[in-house]
Amino acid sequence: MQPERRGDLLILAATLLASIGWLFSKEAIQGLPPAGFVGWRFLLAALLLLPFCYRQLIATPTELLVKAAAIGLVMTLNLIFWIQAIAHSKGIGEGAFIMSLAMLMVPPLAWLIFKEKPVRQFWLALPIALLGLLLLTMNNGLSLTLSQLLFLLASLSLALYFNLNSRFARRVDPMALTCIQLAVTGVMHLIYSASIEQWPDTIAPSTWGWFAASVLLATSFRFVLQSMGQKYSPVGNAALIMMLEPVWTVLISVFWYHEPMPLAKVLGCLLILTALVSYRSGNIMLWLRTRKAPALNKPH
Repeated sequence: MQPERRGDLLILAATLLASIGWLFSKEAIQGLPPAGFVGWRFLLAALLLLPFCYRQLIATPTELLVKAAAIGLVMTLNLIFWIQAIAHSKGIGEGAFIMSLAMLMVPPLAWLIFKEKPVRQFWLALPIALLGLLLLTMNNGLSLTLSQLLFLLASLSLALYFNLNSRFARRVDPMALTCIQLAVTGVMHLIYSASIEQWPDTIAPSTWGWFAASVLLATSFRFVLQSMGQKYSPVGNAALIMMLEPVWTVLISVFWYHEPMPLAKVLGCLLILTALVSYRSGNIMLWLRTRKAPALNKPH
């Protein structure tokens, strides 16, 4: 098999695991406190990655480690919104498409924080995405449900994370950076959980099974597959394949949770996907001219 094809398949497998991870998470928090679940999930995932990157961590200057940990605090905020949104939602498909809007929130935040004006493709994609979001959430009129609002806040904080991390990631080994940020996110969630959550007296074995799947498959193994795939898959292929995550998540939600998909919601999802493909395609063409790859890693 050609390396490029192998890379595409690895990215596709990582995207499928990311989608299934939404299901693992929602099922796990039926029996575990949400923040506690995220805390242990990410801390254990960091410990699993540690043997593969401890030498890189030792070689990294302390100043860079501190900055990496600080960006991990932004990831922590993102995961707090995300897991609470999942806890308050009936399905997961709608939330996955709202979260995918983070890619279109990156340019305006970069403009606001770093004075980098968005490219022309952003302004073309933005109205399409906004119309899609309106159709996706209009089942409640012009009001947002709590889960939709939390997903929007999670998407905004994820865009902030992308902005900060993409400007810092080239200075630290990718696996070491991920290990640090997973550990910080895990520890902060456990502190948060100890402050406000109460653990149940008994936890069903099935809940531990969902938890183990989240740690091993949806976090650690997914990261390994994604990292391996990005070595061989062209950045354009990887970016487009990874945009399939909300599509798989919707299909999983319809099958598992019988999430209703009226015509307006379907059209909303299609418009958001169209906006993302349009924007990503423009970014890919820009990358081909500048030879500067966009950041693709996601914490979820």
